[in-house]
Amino acid sequence: MTKTKKNKEATTGDELNLRDPQYYFNRELSWVEFNYRVLHEALDSRTPLLERLKFLAIFSSNLDEFFMVRVAGLKQQVEAKVSSLTPDGRTPQQQLDDISDLLHPMVAEQHRHFEQEIRPLLVEHGIHILDYMDLNQEQRTYLQHYFEEQIFPVLTPLAVDPGHPFPYISNLSLNLAVVIKDPETDEELFARVKVPKVLPRFVAIPEQQCDPPDSFGVASRTESPRDRNATGNSSNKQKQWHWVALEQVIAHNLEALFPGMNILEYHPFRITRNASLEVEEDEADDLLLAIEQELRKRRFGGSVVRMEIQSDMPEPVREMVAREMSLDNKDIYEVEGLLNLRDLMGFMDLPLPDLKDPPWSAVIPPRFRRLGEVEIDPSQRDGEEAEDIFGLIRQRDLLLHHPYQSFAATVQRFITQAAYDPAVLAIKMTLYRTSGDSPIVNALIAAAENGKQVAVLVELKARFDEENNILWARKLEKVGVHVVYGLVGLKTHTKIAMVVRREDEGIRRYVHIGTGNYNPKTAKLYTDLGLLTCREDLGADLTDLFNFLTGYSRQRSYRKLLVAPVNMRDRMSSLIQREIEHSRNGYGGRIVAKMNSLVDPKIIALLYEASQAGVQIDLVVRGICCLRPGVPGISDNIRIVSIVGRFLEHSRIFYFHNCGEEEVFIGSADWMPRNLNRRVEAITPVEDPDLAKDLQEILGILLADNRQAWDLQPDGSYVQRRSPNGTDEQSSQRILMEMALQ
Repeated sequence: MTKTKKNKEATTGDELNLRDPQYYFNRELSWVEFNYRVLHEALDSRTPLLERLKFLAIFSSNLDEFFMVRVAGLKQQVEAKVSSLTPDGRTPQQQLDDISDLLHPMVAEQHRHFEQEIRPLLVEHGIHILDYMDLNQEQRTYLQHYFEEQIFPVLTPLAVDPGHPFPYISNLSLNLAVVIKDPETDEELFARVKVPKVLPRFVAIPEQQCDPPDSFGVASRTESPRDRNATGNSSNKQKQWHWVALEQVIAHNLEALFPGMNILEYHPFRITRNASLEVEEDEADDLLLAIEQELRKRRFGGSVVRMEIQSDMPEPVREMVAREMSLDNKDIYEVEGLLNLRDLMGFMDLPLPDLKDPPWSAVIPPRFRRLGEVEIDPSQRDGEEAEDIFGLIRQRDLLLHHPYQSFAATVQRFITQAAYDPAVLAIKMTLYRTSGDSPIVNALIAAAENGKQVAVLVELKARFDEENNILWARKLEKVGVHVVYGLVGLKTHTKIAMVVRREDEGIRRYVHIGTGNYNPKTAKLYTDLGLLTCREDLGADLTDLFNFLTGYSRQRSYRKLLVAPVNMRDRMSSLIQREIEHSRNGYGGRIVAKMNSLVDPKIIALLYEASQAGVQIDLVVRGICCLRPGVPGISDNIRIVSIVGRFLEHSRIFYFHNCGEEEVFIGSADWMPRNLNRRVEAITPVEDPDLAKDLQEILGILLADNRQAWDLQPDGSYVQRRSPNGTDEQSSQRILMEMALQ
């Protein structure tokens, strides 16, 4: 959908200027294109119905974060009168204008599709998301009682008049703008009613001739409607579920909030605020406390960057609310029907398997199966010899692929067994994001209680996971774990763990280097890779890297690892440059890389140079891509594909042909300035020939996808691949699931 702006001719004399803006797509607009590919999964009739609801919710959730961070940042640049151009030649204001032009019709399409396509299909399967006006009298009576007992005590109406200034509207809150008339003075008044987040977004209602109303549950914002909300139909009939949005229940009972007044009109609206954290690390005596203070500010939020309203909101009400929020028309998004479709995610828990993707349970890799189930505490078993994951690693390196292979039976077991193994002396690892009930963190606590040296780097600046990480940092510190918070000015994004073990031959280091977080929940949803090894050179490199993170170090060289911001950019550049030289010398060149985002202008320019030299380049880039492929004489040897499916593609793989002496790497970094310059990252070579071949096979399967794959065009648009006859679909994720089962 994005079209590249035309710029001046990209020549300086007879030589092409590979940094010319016309050869670069805008980062923010490329992200908008990615989110459209997410939305397309909801629009695609081949996607199971409840999965379509899920993708509508993900699209909305993605937009919330985009506005809170990226749009908010652009607005700050405009306010600061920043005039510097992006690599594609846009100013901050031009980016905001283009984002608005793209997103308004996209959001309208999302809501139109939900109202006109998805809701009728849901009804066919007994799922009724009803409008209040469509309810019968019995259902309305039930909701009136429910309102009086469960909702009314929680609500706080806020008047707006000379004695009551316009109330503060919290970030991502859903509200009702209410216009009231005083019958004694005929004066029209304005009030705001917040739709409380502590209450379920969708209220379940019974059908006629059902159990008493108080036996019916509600659909939570965080826990979706379950079978308990069913209406008790006989077993030979299709089960039915009925809900009404909470804001509609409140709106049709406003008289209780404003007794004696006449309710003239009410209109839902929702706002989004700047939610970025601003921490001066070099001035903070205690980084943990400084971030806690910023989090308190985030709860109240910064300036408003977006307002969502229903299209029937009258102009006077719209203008008044927009004026109080200091918003322009481009910041206002009109939609038909329900606001905040991210709450649709709750319906994924309905017991309707035919409307979802087939269930998937991660497979335990064959070599791990003889270890049995993951033990909470192997030391407590009566006289049995504990299973030894370390023995498996000593036999050969192990490549893990999640969610196709079990995270619990591999990575989680690695840390858990280390916590209880008497031979283990120390455990060191980084935590960027982890779950609220993390078994990994519990294992680290157990390790410290068992007298082992445990050092953990907790990244407090992991966006929107700061509070969770602070909680775990405090728990770890209480049991004696050495907790550090990283380096000033750098986020620690690398995914590494090291276990130091005393063995008959001496001290041995076992390491895990991964592409994804140590989070058992996202390990079921994200595709990620990990390497378990006890290679001495990698163990020594991780020792140096942990010392760099926890102490004082100016380590500039590593034996095997590519480490940002130390040597990764130079090493990656040299690997690309090597392919260029091989191709120029007649030996051919080949690069295949998979990552989340490709943004870095220097890497992109080098890839253009490689294409000009004849290097064949295939890139699997899930999200943002600023490289313009297929430009004659510039990038005609570069092909870019994005894959959007049931799992979030999160792994990073880098393949270089090297005249047949192939090299393959995995790690935590994308080709973005932030990863190469402002984060601590680690990428490792995979030197076991069989494992390197496995990675090449994964890349080949991804490149052959014709179900979830989208090809990036020279004009910035994406075209989804389709099998020629519609019957020979090759879904890479489905193929990888089948391979795991085999």
